Amino acid sequence: PLRYPATCTFKGSVESEKYQYIIHGGKTPNNELSDKIYVMSVVCKNNKKVTFRCTEKDLVGDVPEARYGHSIDMVYSRGKSVGVLFGGRAYIPSAQRTTEKWNSVADCLPHVFLLDFEYGCSTAYVLPELQDGLSFHVSIARNDTIYILGGHSLANNVRPANLYRIRVDLPLGSPAVNCTVLPGGISVSSAILTQTNKDEFVIVGGYQLENQKRMVCNIVSFEDNKIAIREMETPDWTPDIKHSKIWFGSNMG
Repeated sequence: PLRYPATCTFKGSVESEKYQYIIHGGKTPNNELSDKIYVMSVVCKNNKKVTFRCTEKDLVGDVPEARYGHSIDMVYSRGKSVGVLFGGRAYIPSAQRTTEKWNSVADCLPHVFLLDFEYGCSTAYVLPELQDGLSFHVSIARNDTIYILGGHSLANNVRPANLYRIRVDLPLGSPAVNCTVLPGGISVSSAILTQTNKDEFVIVGGYQLENQKRMVCNIVSFEDNKIAIREMETPDWTPDIKHSKIWFGSNMG
């Protein structure tokens, strides 16, 4: 059992109908951080019973450190696929940990990791547009591109209105990764993302301040590889939701 892991679905190719599920990181019940990566797949469906197989995947190269509150997504380019891991928090280095600060966490460096699950290797990329570490952001993957929205910077204790576009090209040689800062981002952390159709997503819940839940919902739509974010009509929240301290998604831990 892990809290705040990064998860995503994985198809061997865009045309494939068979899904696998990637799970990375998170907090263990002992409040330790995991650096393990698991691949889970459906073995069979029989009489309404689903059997899963979960295997641990070893990585070599620039292996991401143990973390939580990060994101992992799959991108597809030129008939190939790769996982993209970004953000999260980790415990401060052991040399800096004291009894009082034993469970203190810090933002992970804002590196972008490409994970090749076929060969089990990981490569870190440093992009000049990504200066600050982020956690509990929203990530949306489409073809060869990932969009990073919002998030929380622990170092500055802010939720900047981020909107980054990270594009991954997978030619025969080394991958090419570039990042573009786009206008029109939103300030949100710990929100739920739901896909409602092929070109539309909905962002629900989350926080806009440490103790202020975000009651506004947003629609994220795509047309001709352009992203648009707009507010949608706010649901009539029940009193339980309006007044509770816990909100959809996850709290800031």
